[in-house]
Amino acid sequence: MFTGIVEQVADVVSVEDNGTGNRLVLAGGGLDDMPVGASISVNGVCLTAVEAGDGQLAVDIVPETLARSTLGSLVPGGKVNIERPMRADGRFDGHIVQGHVDGVGTVREVSVDGGGVVMRVGAPEELMPYVVEKGSITIDGVSLTIAGLSEGGFDVALIPHTLEVTTLGLLKPGDTVNLEMDVLAKYVERLLRARE
Repeated sequence: MFTGIVEQVADVVSVEDNGTGNRLVLAGGGLDDMPVGASISVNGVCLTAVEAGDGQLAVDIVPETLARSTLGSLVPGGKVNIERPMRADGRFDGHIVQGHVDGVGTVREVSVDGGGVVMRVGAPEELMPYVVEKGSITIDGVSLTIAGLSEGGFDVALIPHTLEVTTLGLLKPGDTVNLEMDVLAKYVERLLRARE
């Protein structure tokens, strides 16, 4: 489990077809001490470390994940948000994030608002019932609060710190992002449907 509090931005070193999907190699401080088999969030997608050393970390991405996320569009030289899983005795800062992407959204608009930015994101229609004003959402692994709703999408307000320490400051209209909806909303819906 994750919290959506990004620890660092890592560089994409290589993306190669490994016969069963893609092998993604990342570089960044502290990534090479990840034990093989450990979970790590890469742009909000929970993946498993398969190799680590020499300042790099490798993860494998299966076709299911490539089809349901933006990870298939990563190229060498790109950047990704990284978060290690939350320790059981750790501080819970963001919200409950599983690393199970629900769909891909599209950045529609980015506008300056004081020192920060308001980003309007279009979301797939089937995900909109989980979008609640002032509720939680994860965009590319970043825990955010929904600032407002729009037709077929939502707005988030990004403070300067978030823009500086995550990849969200690099996004522009037309870019795609991984979306994970609030898991509590999904469970509530499932329980209510089961009672009908």
